[in-house]
Amino acid sequence: MMAFDSHAVLYVAPLAGVLVLALAYWARRTRVKRAAHWSDGLRAEAARHGRRGPALLGAAALAAVVALAGPRWGTRVVETEAKGLNLVIAVDISRSMLAEDVNPSRLARAKREARRLVHDLSGDRIGLIAFAGQSHIMSPITVDGSALNLLVESLHPDNTSAGGSELAKALRQGRELLMAKDEVADRVLVVFSDGEAHDSLPDIIAAADRLRRDRVRLVLVAEGGSDPVSIPVHDVDGRFVGFQRDASDQQIQTVRRDDILTAVADAAQGMLVAAEIGDQAGAVRELVAAFKRSPEATTTAAQDITRAWIPLLIASILLLIHSATRRTTALAAFIICLGFAGSLEAQAPRNAADEAWLRGDYEAALVRYLEQLREREAGDTIWFNAGTAALAYGDTAIARAALESAARSIEPGVRFRALYNLGLMELLLAQRDTGNLVQHLEESRRRYREALLIKPNDMDAKWNYEVTLQLMPPEDASGTEPPESPVDEEEAQPTLPQGLSVAQAEQILNSIAEEERRTRERLNRRQAQLRAARGRKDW
Repeated sequence: MMAFDSHAVLYVAPLAGVLVLALAYWARRTRVKRAAHWSDGLRAEAARHGRRGPALLGAAALAAVVALAGPRWGTRVVETEAKGLNLVIAVDISRSMLAEDVNPSRLARAKREARRLVHDLSGDRIGLIAFAGQSHIMSPITVDGSALNLLVESLHPDNTSAGGSELAKALRQGRELLMAKDEVADRVLVVFSDGEAHDSLPDIIAAADRLRRDRVRLVLVAEGGSDPVSIPVHDVDGRFVGFQRDASDQQIQTVRRDDILTAVADAAQGMLVAAEIGDQAGAVRELVAAFKRSPEATTTAAQDITRAWIPLLIASILLLIHSATRRTTALAAFIICLGFAGSLEAQAPRNAADEAWLRGDYEAALVRYLEQLREREAGDTIWFNAGTAALAYGDTAIARAALESAARSIEPGVRFRALYNLGLMELLLAQRDTGNLVQHLEESRRRYREALLIKPNDMDAKWNYEVTLQLMPPEDASGTEPPESPVDEEEAQPTLPQGLSVAQAEQILNSIAEEERRTRERLNRRQAQLRAARGRKDW
């Protein structure tokens, strides 16, 4: 059964055909009348040619508008084979992820980067987990990216009944979801979290170590800032009503826990994507690019296949017949050939800045690139070219400013090259400015670490990173301890009160220590009871 995407456009098709037919017929009659003003013979010649022209043009217009209506019919079986890996995205939806120390919030940024990751990894098999006090499978591993994006967009702390953040449960459930798939492709677990876990660190480390033993690749994506902030609370209409408070009515402060995220990444031998990276999804994409993918054949039955190409082909054939039967066809073809030949001869001039760079004239190249930046909107590639030319010329101030701008690009390739050159510049400055050797080497090492997050297998970046470690001077070159000041043996002896023996003094000290121990035990029990009365953490 035939169907159409737009029935309104289909209703317009006959009117468009009749209108074009009428206009073409009017144009032909006008041409014949004008020819009659010259001679009867010329009028007869004009009337003899182009009789089928109006009908051909009207039919072509009718077919073109029918194509715009989107005709569909029939069924087709589509067999596709794609190579993909098995990947699960776990998103922390605890209350602490609502903190707004990043724009617009930790959770909003995590959802944005997760959607971009789903888009960039189209063809891979992806699952989705949301976790807070409990871990929930939102979607099994699938290739339906549109459905995954809808589920990611709906994530919110109100979707779970258990507050807090149990990272170990998310790691275990992500492992179980991935282990259900075949072993041909690599298994990857990507976790978006601020690291503020409320379960014990040994449990999290044990879950991470199990991932390592089962050869599940773990990628942790850090969210949030390093300074403590409050957690805003909004009502159902989105209006701000205050800040999150605990059971004792104290305002809660949350902070990104890099220590926990680093410990988990080390235990799983995984990777940590820093919160400071602007394009976290791009960094994850580059990390998983080298992982093993397996082919998978899928067969789907497509219903109501679009057939718009058929009326378009008919319209094209009718126009071709109309053009071929006219006397002006040869002239039009000659003009088209001349235009095509002219376009081949007219080549765009080469970039003057690039030519100067190829000649080795780095000063002229730098001047040209800076002129391009002033003349038009600055692109990331131009910023990178200007910074590289400034570095080759020796102007580190311009090089640092330009490369810093390029390092904020959303294009992973441009960002990697900019970070690489920034690290190289700091290495060169370390050789020249020995007074600030440590500062330059630390900055170079930081730049190369960020570059390796984008391309972990780049051997040049790894080599330069090792060079920064080798050039770093030891903290204490002498290796000797400072000499102790001489102490008089008589002054070193303890002074006892008059009439108090050494045994009596030791007995008093032991009793004081025992009382201190008992006092600490009582305080610890009281604090435990208070925590139990208040309930578990729910942020």
